[in-house]
Amino acid sequence: MKRYKLGEICEIVSGSTPQTSIDEYWDGDLKWITPAELNDETFVINDSVRKITALGAKKTGLSPFPEGTVILSSRAPIGKVAIAGCEMYCNQGFKNLICSEKINNRYLYWFLKCKTEFLNSLGRGATFKEISKKIVADIEINVPDLEQQLSVVKDIEKVSEVIQFRKRELQKLDDLVKARFVELFGDPITNTKLIETKALKTVLTLKAGDFTAASDISDEPNETNIYPCYGGNGIRGYVAEYNQEGDYSLVGRQGALSGNVQYARGRFKNTEHALLVTPIVEMNSIWLNQLLLNLDLKRYQTGAAQPGLSVKNLQEIQIIMVPMAEQNAFASFVEQVDKSKFDKHDNIFTKGKTHEKTTTSRN
Repeated sequence: MKRYKLGEICEIVSGSTPQTSIDEYWDGDLKWITPAELNDETFVINDSVRKITALGAKKTGLSPFPEGTVILSSRAPIGKVAIAGCEMYCNQGFKNLICSEKINNRYLYWFLKCKTEFLNSLGRGATFKEISKKIVADIEINVPDLEQQLSVVKDIEKVSEVIQFRKRELQKLDDLVKARFVELFGDPITNTKLIETKALKTVLTLKAGDFTAASDISDEPNETNIYPCYGGNGIRGYVAEYNQEGDYSLVGRQGALSGNVQYARGRFKNTEHALLVTPIVEMNSIWLNQLLLNLDLKRYQTGAAQPGLSVKNLQEIQIIMVPMAEQNAFASFVEQVDKSKFDKHDNIFTKGKTHEKTTTSRN
């Protein structure tokens, strides 16, 4: 097995955006993608939301990248990965890799797919983080022979299929919970059931946690760092001290993850990127979590380059006031759905093996 820098075994290409004010550059037949068109499930991408013309490509100095190119977003956000299913163009938010004969494109795809946090750590810039062509070119990768690469890819893709199947099952159960909430309480944004409401600031408090240095967080729990540490999108890692104990909702506060709603149980720490939601009046914590999810807090993001949530703005949201008996009944329904999630998890993955089950987030 040899170790290479990506720049030694791939041609790295980026893109640009034709001037949007010139109509002749747009609505052509050339596929032109942006990072927003990729998500966590994207594997092969075959089309684009917008198309450009040959004139637009020529005047902007754009060159296409071929089918099979590994597409890597280099900003807003860093680390989205896909494989081009056909010849395409792209904007400046990518550093794409055209593989040489030394490396299989699917092998490289899975390597980058597993390196999201590492890629983000390489980001540079004050307004928003970005990884340059040089940074990508200097990333090192172990490269076995092609037969071994394909064997690794085959194993990973088998596991990925099971994971994707499981995610689809979990999404259906989450959709069931959401449908039940709307059936009982209506849309809490428009208050379709005409339930009594109060301003959020009169029934809930929102408080960000303290700054937590990355050096204090472990990727896995160990003898010292045992408490989950929550950021804007769930558990960032584990720390030695906790600042909260109980069942609480957390809301992502900064960046693209602002507005994300999580559910934490037990002893944990929330960082400066996560708002702890604490009821002032009596509320069932499970019901409150579902209410926050249905309020779609991402609607309140402000800022273009660096989106975020303003606590002051959130405090004016109107919250429906549902009797505790109805909250508790709905929470019991959610717990039954959650139980079925874990039961299916046991059937698919554990095959009768005993293991400890813990719930640290619900979204």
